[in-house]
Amino acid sequence: MDPIKTIAGPVSVLDRADVDTDQIIPKQFLKRVERTGFGEFLFYDWAQEPGWNLPPNPILAAGPNFGCGSSREHAPWALQDYGFQAVVAASFADIFFSNCTKIGLLPVVLPEAEVRALMAAGTAEVDLEALEVRFDGRAVPFQLDAERRRRLLEGLDDIALTLQQEDAIAAYERNRERTGPVTTAL
Repeated sequence: MDPIKTIAGPVSVLDRADVDTDQIIPKQFLKRVERTGFGEFLFYDWAQEPGWNLPPNPILAAGPNFGCGSSREHAPWALQDYGFQAVVAASFADIFFSNCTKIGLLPVVLPEAEVRALMAAGTAEVDLEALEVRFDGRAVPFQLDAERRRRLLEGLDDIALTLQQEDAIAAYERNRERTGPVTTAL
């Protein structure tokens, strides 16, 4: 995954609360395990409504409790494949939040009043290094735990983290070859 420092540009607005992962990417499109190709089905049912328009801008501002429902990892994949790099909301479902950070989609929690102001602003900059969202001449701080922040800043997914331990893993395997399997007494 690509490292994230700042994400800047227009803001797409999805002013709906409790958007669940089934609404983000409906079940009929979950027949693959690749991370790409899901963007065209993002919010599929809503996209059929007259007047629906959600441009693929870098930043999505959404209502509270975004990503609730099932734990499908396809939902962050679809958002990212559509073009979103950051999602800003007052709250997220825990598993959805975690799935976003594992693929390089930045979830940002701001107070609901600040999300509403961001929706009205139209453009913004999300600065992961400074942990702030800038819009309309303001800088609004946000929090992200140190490990997730490091992973996003350095572009480290689970595989890249494992590969950082490649020497230690190889040493362990060489040692296991010399000493044999671990056995336990019954």
